[in-house]
Amino acid sequence: MNNMTVFRMVRMMISLLSMAAISACGTIHAVQPWEKGNLAKQEMKFDADPLDARFLEHTYSSKEAASGGAGVGGGGCGCN
Repeated sequence: MNNMTVFRMVRMMISLLSMAAISACGTIHAVQPWEKGNLAKQEMKFDADPLDARFLEHTYSSKEAASGGAGVGGGGCGCN
């Protein structure tokens, strides 16, 4: 292969990759006012049971001997 053929192949690959990248761009879907009720449902929460989440947070902070980041105070003894 000569240099011109390699240059054409590289140019073709760059063109194909750029077309693929541009075609992947889409519009951002903003949450409409009538869709906000779906986000307030119980199953859309990260932690569905707040008491269970608090228990797991306490256990984690006790076992890791660290605190902070989630508003939990105390050391690693588990007596908090």
